Amino acid sequence: MTTPPASHTPLAFARARALISASALHHNLKFLSGKAGVPLLWPMKANAYGHGLEVVAPVAAESDAVWGMAVATPDEALKLSAVLRGLHCCKPVMLFGASFPEEWPALVEAGIEFTVNTLAEAEALPPGARAHLKVNTGMHRLGADPAEAVEIGRRLEERGQLAAIYSHFSEAEAEDQTLSWTQFQTFQEVVRHFPNVLHHMGNSSAVLNLGPLPGVDLARPGLSSYGVMPPIETPELIPAMTVQARITYLHSAAAGERVGYNGLSTLTRDTLIATLPVGYADGYPRRATGQAEVLIAGERRPVLGRVCMDHMMVDATGLDVRPGDWVTLWGHDAQGNALHISELAAWSDMAEYEILTRLGGRVERFAAP
Repeated sequence: MTTPPASHTPLAFARARALISASALHHNLKFLSGKAGVPLLWPMKANAYGHGLEVVAPVAAESDAVWGMAVATPDEALKLSAVLRGLHCCKPVMLFGASFPEEWPALVEAGIEFTVNTLAEAEALPPGARAHLKVNTGMHRLGADPAEAVEIGRRLEERGQLAAIYSHFSEAEAEDQTLSWTQFQTFQEVVRHFPNVLHHMGNSSAVLNLGPLPGVDLARPGLSSYGVMPPIETPELIPAMTVQARITYLHSAAAGERVGYNGLSTLTRDTLIATLPVGYADGYPRRATGQAEVLIAGERRPVLGRVCMDHMMVDATGLDVRPGDWVTLWGHDAQGNALHISELAAWSDMAEYEILTRLGGRVERFAAP
């Protein structure tokens, strides 16, 4: 896998880092494509689910499981397109979200494939643009009403601009899949009118719970492709991200001392405190205060006091550590120990999606084997 752009802080000087495993991503993509029975339109929105667009894009370019990539905003689409050109990759980039007329020339020039939800959007689509028609089958977020979708699709087809038709499952993670199959039946009633374009619908939960969908050409697993899939137990997936921070300060405090804002932690013993240069401004959840643990020198140790904006404190008592040593916030440490992001999500009463996509820019992303 290629190294990060030169503008990134060199690994040796990073204060906090997210190591992104190319092998884990390749494994997950291959597994999910096999599970779905079709190639993937890989969601890479929100900075590749926090993993770093520039670091993850080479995997997409190399993977035989990936047909193309999809993002949420025009800025993301143009950025990803530029990265792919630098990799000499011609795989399609699709835009899930809205765009405005002033953005269209740059998007068309870059070959970005648009989403269309209404007849008015179809009529306004600029020459040269290719569109994926979104059908609302029950999510009620975006998409044309099924009764109108056929008319919109035919209009796009007449203009030679219809590339695909797609929809989205609203609760494919549920035990009862009645609604999912009802949604899929509604989708099939639309796409049967358009046999010569691509059809796609399956998100992560659908791929894992429903398997291959008849007549569907592409799948769109997002979170699972990065190795995380709550609440579905999927041991085949490998988390791709490990987040670490360096110890910047060590000092001792006596039993009975109180640590952090509002003295939230009272020490029960003489304690060696390691301070890390990461806090809630970097995306580490403040709500994990009082429950969180980290991996330091091969051991699990508690986070002390309240998580701060730029720092957090850890109990390092009895450990052989020094400033500059790496501490693992989630992922795998050098000794092979694991702290899963789902644990941090549980401590924080948050979804894994939130934690990943809130990971800040001060945490440098680096490619790893």
